[in-house]
Amino acid sequence: MVETSAGILLHRRRAAASGPRDGERGAEHGLEVLLGHMGGPFWQGRDEAAWSIPKGGFTDEAPLDAALREFAEELGAPAPDVPYVELGVFRYTSGKTVAVFTGEAEFDASAITSNTFELEWPPRSGRRQSFPEFDSAAWMPVADARARLVKGQRPALDALLAHLA
Repeated sequence: MVETSAGILLHRRRAAASGPRDGERGAEHGLEVLLGHMGGPFWQGRDEAAWSIPKGGFTDEAPLDAALREFAEELGAPAPDVPYVELGVFRYTSGKTVAVFTGEAEFDASAITSNTFELEWPPRSGRRQSFPEFDSAAWMPVADARARLVKGQRPALDALLAHLA
């Protein structure tokens, strides 16, 4: 059975004082997305490919309902009350899929309180520790997000740009 998850790629437009940055295209200019830095010892000190769309698994609920629930769990506040559009369902190399929705809104990324998960740490120590799903969140330009986002979620950025074009 394929593991299915759903998430929200929140976006906003910022007025840029100057022209487009290197690598920015028209639809990308001034566009920022909200991502979370994955928590736990494996991701500590990593930046490239260590960020994620707030998302999580589901079985018996509608994908958008799951995405809204996961947003609140991983960031500690409800997703903004705006219209959401499905960008698509994206498959990871592992076979896992993620349905990604987008909405345009502001959100305070500075004060997240993520849910936690338990992990034996250090490995084979017999000690279990709790770690946050996300240890931080940030708004970032799409060009920066592309390198920082985990590889399997990067196609959602292209789908967002196509949707906004």
